[in-house]
Amino acid sequence: MTTRPDSQNQLDALRSEIERRNPAQPEFHQAVHEVLDTLAPVLAARPEYAEPGLVERLCEPERQVIFRVPWQDDQGRVHVNRGFRVEFNSALGPYKGGLRFHPSVNLGIVKFLGFEQVFKNALTGLGIGGGKGGSDFDPHGRSDAEVMRFCQSFMTELYRHIGEHTDVPAGDIGVGGREIGYLFGQYRRITNRWEAGVLTGKGLGWGGSAIRPEATGYGNVLFAEAMLRERGEDLEGQTAVVSGSGNVAIYTVEKLLALGANPLTCSDSSGYVVDDKGIDLDLLKQIKEVERGRISEYAERRGASARFVPGGRVWEVPADVALPSATQNELDENDAAALVRNGVKAVSEGANMPATPEAVHLFQRAGVAFGPGKAANAGGVAVSALEMAQNHARTAWSPARVEEELAGIMSHIHTTCHETAERYGAPGDYVTGANIAGFERVADAMLAQGVI
Repeated sequence: MTTRPDSQNQLDALRSEIERRNPAQPEFHQAVHEVLDTLAPVLAARPEYAEPGLVERLCEPERQVIFRVPWQDDQGRVHVNRGFRVEFNSALGPYKGGLRFHPSVNLGIVKFLGFEQVFKNALTGLGIGGGKGGSDFDPHGRSDAEVMRFCQSFMTELYRHIGEHTDVPAGDIGVGGREIGYLFGQYRRITNRWEAGVLTGKGLGWGGSAIRPEATGYGNVLFAEAMLRERGEDLEGQTAVVSGSGNVAIYTVEKLLALGANPLTCSDSSGYVVDDKGIDLDLLKQIKEVERGRISEYAERRGASARFVPGGRVWEVPADVALPSATQNELDENDAAALVRNGVKAVSEGANMPATPEAVHLFQRAGVAFGPGKAANAGGVAVSALEMAQNHARTAWSPARVEEELAGIMSHIHTTCHETAERYGAPGDYVTGANIAGFERVADAMLAQGVI
């Protein structure tokens, strides 16, 4: 009889092998390490999970697609961008995850996002696998016609890899309702099919779901509220700092206001605004959603209560709750130290992996309630899955029904993470709870389906 290797040694060896096989992909390494660092107890308790090959397969995408995207600008110049789709794991259902259009996009970032998506989607309890995609195209400053031509070229290759029972993309940074519309139109044109379930985040008039634009921000606030309630507090009356000013940040602000909290900040790549009276939601939406302007314009038009801090860090502003909602690794150890000094009680990730590992460890050591993105920002993909269900039934649910479903899913995720952490001897550690709970669900399905 062979002796099963020590779980931690097994994980350490796997970590080294992943770094060797995936060079120059630091975000992917970071995401994998963060999960592997929490799995030793579950591998020790469940010997079937420690069998050779299971964790290795979970860390290796099932499929990686890279393609060129040629397109013409309004002056007739030809540009060539690179497109990606990483179909990471389909044990629980069709691949599901957004498309990101941003100059920073590369294979490592798409793999990190896809890996996170596997666990996030598992935590929802819904039948969806994990994937992610995008391009290094930057839609900012481009005309609608240029964005349309890019999206049509992108979909001309992507269409052959997706489908409502295969892989269902959605939006992410740089991909909103406009881009989803152009992508869906080209898919329909090429395939000659009205396959509404192939993309989520669609417009309400043509297969979209109520509350989908709001879902990630709403869900993150609901998760933060649940963490506070677990500690005997309420969100009402608390101050909050929010980073970003895109879709997630805007609807984080909206839900905070609805629940009686006071969001003080928003930001973009140029700096941040702080509004002593609380963020004016209507003005923020006008500038960012309608005019596609810069956050500095908010301070110019808001009046004396608001000021713009060019190049500043939003985490400098004292608040009870922090909700990073912009991009990966935007909150480092120094930012975390500033938040802790200023008395932050809870941090909930609206973006994907916005806090560095050092920041997360500092929050945990300081006793701050910390909600990792794979749990806290799962509301977006949850409502995407509800959009898929509505598409399959050729029906549309009321906003009230969708919001009720979302609240139930976020409550389920919080409870699952909290109870799993306690079960494995890490009470209050939502990172461990989320990682292990997501891992168990995916691993059980992979074991049942054989070595594939």
